[in-house]
Amino acid sequence: MEPLAFTSDTVFTERNRLYTVSMERGKRVYGERLINVAGTEYREWEPRRSKMSAYMTVGGRCFPMKNDSRVLYLGASSGTTPSHVSDICSEGMVYCVEFATRMFRELVGNCEGRPNMVPILGDATKPDEYKVFVDRVDVVYQDVAQKRQAEILCDNMDAFEADKGMVAIKARSEDVTASPESVFKNAEKVFIDRGFDVVDTMPLDPYEKAHAMIVVERS
Repeated sequence: MEPLAFTSDTVFTERNRLYTVSMERGKRVYGERLINVAGTEYREWEPRRSKMSAYMTVGGRCFPMKNDSRVLYLGASSGTTPSHVSDICSEGMVYCVEFATRMFRELVGNCEGRPNMVPILGDATKPDEYKVFVDRVDVVYQDVAQKRQAEILCDNMDAFEADKGMVAIKARSEDVTASPESVFKNAEKVFIDRGFDVVDTMPLDPYEKAHAMIVVERS
């Protein structure tokens, strides 16, 4: 297995499959495949179960997370993708914000055994409400299917002084009548107007229809 060039030593590929080094050896979070290579356990990162994995699989050029990154994850759901971020940022922290109480209960269970994952029950549109639980972060990642997705990312990046951000824009959540391309362009304009540079925009087809990952950094 060789590390992917754009992720340094944090994400690995073999036969077009992505893997992260398992922080919690022997445990599957969502039924994923585990493999052992020279005594190291890897978890397969399925692109149909994770927009972040889909972004890498379709050729995403910019991945801002490192092994010591402090990440604010908005829309953590039950913890499928956050668990891979936990593997990647093994020497950092992953603050996982989820609004739905049922998903949050599953998230709490998946944070057990992972000391760098912190579950937070909160509303991503109200960063002031969970500021008490989160220190300054390096990266904000967002997967929240509602209106104002770009603004929500900007608000959280400003609140927690993050220099880098990623957002999985779901076009149909913004405007069901507009073309996905126009929704993505509008999101890019919001970022530029708020003082961020757009460093990559990548549609997630065929894994997620009418979605694009947008990666930004502070100007």
